[in-house]
Amino acid sequence: MLERGLSDNTRQGYLNDVDKLMRYLNDYNIPIENVTLDDLHNFIADLHDLGISSRSQARIISGIKSFFRFLRLENIIPVNPALLLESPRIGLKLPEVLSVEEIDRMISCIDLSSNEGQRNRAIIETLYSCGLRVSELINLEINKISLEDEYITVVGKGNKERLIPISSTAIKEIELYLEDRKLLNIKPGEENILFLNRRGHRLTRVMVFYIIKQQAKLAGIRKEISPHTLRHSFASHLLEGGANLRTIQQMLGHESISTTEIYLHIDNNRLRDEILTFHPRNNI
Repeated sequence: MLERGLSDNTRQGYLNDVDKLMRYLNDYNIPIENVTLDDLHNFIADLHDLGISSRSQARIISGIKSFFRFLRLENIIPVNPALLLESPRIGLKLPEVLSVEEIDRMISCIDLSSNEGQRNRAIIETLYSCGLRVSELINLEINKISLEDEYITVVGKGNKERLIPISSTAIKEIELYLEDRKLLNIKPGEENILFLNRRGHRLTRVMVFYIIKQQAKLAGIRKEISPHTLRHSFASHLLEGGANLRTIQQMLGHESISTTEIYLHIDNNRLRDEILTFHPRNNI
């Protein structure tokens, strides 16, 4: 990987990008020879959560693909998991935002007769009510939820805790889900984890992505969405309702206010579209 006549800066950049990946894999106890495409997608999703731009993500992916190509050529790994890893489109692409009506449709079309129906309702309500990252949702602990005081304690990036108010609607859905949860055969070590699969293990990031995409499809939503879309919607709706950026920054757990400022672009774009659509001078 480093024998292609690259400049010192480019070579160092690749090394830094590979180091990011190795630290991520170490955090999740994933050996390099067992890395899958899903693991790499989860890593890129983490970069997105950190507010890293599409251009920087593309550069990191390029370095990772070169790294795994090298490992495969040297027979260090049996297969190359990065072969199908795609780079994001470059350019200013504002995140999709769901309307309240679209979120309500996703929730209302959940089949409550299924074993996971109530759990999925609680998941969507919690993601939207609190603006959580997927990693924060799947690791949410029962003893960090104060149903009476209507707030949760979330462990975010860098193991930093933050308090987030939670809506009464989300609380109601969680309380109903907790009754179903009592029927599960919960695996050792998962007793305090709120959201579990039918086998009593905590959910994976990939499973939450599937749940959200499936419900969006059932609700007839054609936007390209993910669990992160609910986080964006949470922040955008707060801004529309009059919340200031500093408050939103604290709720989302952003280190930098510049990461939160993406929602100003969303709001300004929506304002421009509405002016062009509804202002009388634009309808002559």
